[in-house]
Amino acid sequence: MNKSNIKIGTRGSKLALYQANLVKSKLEEAFPDKTFEINIITTKGDKILDVALSKIGDKGLFTKELEVALFNGEVDMCVHSLKDLPTVFPEGAQLGAILQRAEFKDAWVSKDGLSLDEMNETHTVATSSLRRKAQVHKINPKVKVVDIRGNVDTRIKKMNEGHCDAMVMAGAGLIRLGYNNVITSLFDPEYFVSACGQGAIAIEIRENDSEIDAVVKKLHCTKSYQQITAERSFLNELEGGCQIPIGAYAKIESDELSVLGLVAMPDGSKELRGELKGKACDAESIGRKLAQQIAKQGGIEILDKVRNLNNQ
Repeated sequence: MNKSNIKIGTRGSKLALYQANLVKSKLEEAFPDKTFEINIITTKGDKILDVALSKIGDKGLFTKELEVALFNGEVDMCVHSLKDLPTVFPEGAQLGAILQRAEFKDAWVSKDGLSLDEMNETHTVATSSLRRKAQVHKINPKVKVVDIRGNVDTRIKKMNEGHCDAMVMAGAGLIRLGYNNVITSLFDPEYFVSACGQGAIAIEIRENDSEIDAVVKKLHCTKSYQQITAERSFLNELEGGCQIPIGAYAKIESDELSVLGLVAMPDGSKELRGELKGKACDAESIGRKLAQQIAKQGGIEILDKVRNLNNQ
């Protein structure tokens, strides 16, 4: 079978559409004889905008409806922010490709230009991520931390209206949408550990769909894939998700990979970090072994406490 019209599934947010159109344009360049069209699908996470992500439950929050369309044959592939993808794919789906990773760092967006370290008890920092909340509390226990949801425009408007003095957001999303001017600084991962897979775009396809697999493999970046494999195996081993404050960042120099991992209490009262190095081709086992090390050092107790808090 040789499909000439290929359908790309995506969420309808500005960032999701940017990412889907990026994939579409790259595929059109690689396959000028095929046509690619974008299908917008609304997910549960798009509908619930007044509740913190950590309180909703995170399995497939931004992906499930896309996967239903994939299985029903309404679309041939789904484009996701990798960090939204659960670490285990549902039966019948698989990872088709990872594009070359963009900015992986978290961005500090400060109304008055103050750094996180410079703020005091009169200042409020907004983020809906437990991982970011935990690190903000740890770095500067004086500041108040509040939730914020919505797209970039909504969040900036809320900040300017006094909801908060600063926000922590994904740098990649701001840069992709042309909001470089609102970024006060980008956090180095040693200072502020980013989310597993942050800044990477993933293409999900049906299992055993060799034709679509061959198409999307044209966009696959092996180095980015090795990085996110280490990060996601760390996350998977600890059975984490957006309800758990876990972060990881892997970097590759020559053929050596080093991964930095973090597990923390949401209030910043306890934080464990670790780092492990090895060959890039062993990315999955490096991430898993680092998770096991941190688990033995007290990570399991932290994760159990966080899960108990979430169930209250």
